[in-house]
Amino acid sequence: MTQTVRYQKLDDRAVEPHYGSGLAAGADLYAVMDTPLTLAPGDTALVHTGLAVEIPAGFVGLVCARSGLATKRGLAPANKVGVIDADYRGEIMVALHNHGGATQTIDHGERIAQLVLVPYLTAVYEPADSLTDTARGAGGFGSTGSK
Repeated sequence: MTQTVRYQKLDDRAVEPHYGSGLAAGADLYAVMDTPLTLAPGDTALVHTGLAVEIPAGFVGLVCARSGLATKRGLAPANKVGVIDADYRGEIMVALHNHGGATQTIDHGERIAQLVLVPYLTAVYEPADSLTDTARGAGGFGSTGSK
C-alpha cells in the first residue's frame, strides 16, 4: 500500500525521506547542520532536517528512533515518538537525546530518525456514569503479570 506525501526542501542540503529497504515501514530523516553537534550524556538538542511535509488528512507522521542509532549509540528522540499532524507545515525537527553514557557527535547528512506514516481515527469522547466491567478492571501497571 502506498500514499503520496508531498514534501518541501527548506534547505538545499536537505535529503528527501528515504526507505532503507523495500519493506521498511519508516523513511529515514537526515540531519541538516552547518557544524557537527556534540551531545553529552543526558543532553537533548533540536536537529534540523530541512524538510517540511504535507501529511494527508486521516494520517499522522510519527518520528521514531532508528534502532541502530538507539542501540549502538544511545541516541533517540527525547519525546520517544514525535507526532506530525496533518495540518502542520513547518520544518521537521528531531529532539535528539543522548540516553547513553558516552558523548556522541552527529554530523551533517547523518540519519537521525525515521518517519512512519500511520492512519488514525478521531475519537468522539462521550461522558459516562460507569464503564463496562472487564477481568482486568482497574488493575494498572504490572497488573497482568510479568511473564
